[in-house]
Amino acid sequence: MSITSDEVNFLVYRYLQESGFSHSAFTFGIESHISQSNINGTLVPPAALISILQKGLQYVEAEISINEDGTVFDGRPIESLSLIDAVMPDVVQTRQQAFREKLAQQQASVAATAAAAAAAAAPATAAAPAAVSQQNPPKNGEATVNGEENGAHAINNHSKPMEIDGDVEIPPNKATVLRGHESEVFICAWNPVSDLLASGSGDSTARIWNLNENSNGGSTQLVLRHCIREGGHDVPSNKDVTSLDWNSDGTLLATGSYDGFARIWTEDGNLASTLGQHKGPIFALKWNKKGNYILSAGVDKTTIIWDAHTGEAKQQFPFHSAPALDVDWQNNTAFASCSTDMCIHVCRLGSDRPVKTFQGHTNEVNAIKWDPSGMLLASCSDDMTLKIWSMKQDTCVHDLQAHSKEIYTIKWSPTGPATSNPNSSIMLASTQKKKEKICFTTVALFSVYLVHVLEEEECTRLLSLETASFDSTVRLWDVERGVCIHTLTKHQEPVYSVAFSPDGKHLASGSFDKCVHIWNTQSGSLVHSYRGTGGIFEVCWNARGDKVGASASDGSVCVLDLRK
Repeated sequence: MSITSDEVNFLVYRYLQESGFSHSAFTFGIESHISQSNINGTLVPPAALISILQKGLQYVEAEISINEDGTVFDGRPIESLSLIDAVMPDVVQTRQQAFREKLAQQQASVAATAAAAAAAAAPATAAAPAAVSQQNPPKNGEATVNGEENGAHAINNHSKPMEIDGDVEIPPNKATVLRGHESEVFICAWNPVSDLLASGSGDSTARIWNLNENSNGGSTQLVLRHCIREGGHDVPSNKDVTSLDWNSDGTLLATGSYDGFARIWTEDGNLASTLGQHKGPIFALKWNKKGNYILSAGVDKTTIIWDAHTGEAKQQFPFHSAPALDVDWQNNTAFASCSTDMCIHVCRLGSDRPVKTFQGHTNEVNAIKWDPSGMLLASCSDDMTLKIWSMKQDTCVHDLQAHSKEIYTIKWSPTGPATSNPNSSIMLASTQKKKEKICFTTVALFSVYLVHVLEEEECTRLLSLETASFDSTVRLWDVERGVCIHTLTKHQEPVYSVAFSPDGKHLASGSFDKCVHIWNTQSGSLVHSYRGTGGIFEVCWNARGDKVGASASDGSVCVLDLRK
């Protein structure tokens, strides 16, 4: 057996990523030189660190259950064993001694009872032990020989993959699996005018997949390698591609990377510009609607507006006192930014100070998003609140505190005023993180529904060889009455991503149970379902609303064709 520091560091790094601690993962990855490791991340399954820890606990249980002579204790000696219990000194000897004493007391009690029964009814002496046995069935933690009773319980309660209903299961001929990435695929985005799907990965590449029906030979891929100059040569940056965004007419793709550079690519995969003024990783990157400017946010505490035609920085905004985490355009020249400094700044090109600053969050602000009309700004924070702001006032319009843990992503639905679906209620989707678990919540404001994706935890005891399982559910709420009108309970693991269809009538959800589910937002019914080959990091709809793309932890990208 061999264990290297690189292997341990990689598992810790993946645990932090999967748990939603993206900034901690970045810092740890830099300090431990994860990018220089030769470990193939696509071969490492999700929750690998938790899995190996659970196996270690089971090994300690086995040690406690075995006598020095190799015989097995008659029953299970552990009521419960936590991770901290397992690393305590002399845990094996201490637990074994405690069980021996308990077993001796039980045997003495049984003997005394048997003796009393024999004295009271001598003719029934031979039957007494059997009677005692029947009157004193095994208690919890006191299993029958070989643990059969508890073993049967474990089998019956073992978490099984969901069996997809044949009526909603997407057939194999309607699913296209795209392979080529050599590491996890964290992000994906459809071209707004054609069926080109872009994906970004930990292998320091982005790829453009051609899913147009008129393409020759099925889907093809263009590899966009993110390189840096060293010694006069282009070498791979070995940094994650963190963000990507198409311009409004679909002719250019912008990508942001942990190597500190933003890049502009043509739709045929050629590098058009490299934008290099950030000092450190880029966390977010967006085109404006007109397509002449790109906005980026970085760990260097600044946001930058770039001229997309020249590749030059038009203006750098140094207003935050800590890393800038997200940005979003209000219009073609004004935008909002948020930071770990708990502030939200609204800035305008040409202004040397913020035109407005929103303060009210009590912890880092993870994401911001303007509604389609540009009138309301949503923000979410580690303070467990989701706030709605208006440029007409300094305090928040709504302070939504239904979350019990940190919230880190939000998305508005393409419905309501200033959209092509003005008669539909506007909705806001947010994702909540809970230590090693991630939850998703969708809210419908000012009208009918709040869609809440909850993560409900059901912990089964390691005593029965069970592991902790997560039962993520999607819930539809009537906001006015404050009641749940639909509960969607098909996912078996944490939900990492949700996305609304272009008409707002459907919701796609992706989970680490490898499933993508498509729900009807009005009825709450499951209309389509697909099981992939890796945990789902992100889901997205194409412009027509008839295809869903999903990026996965095993390096695959899948495309689901929802046409009849």
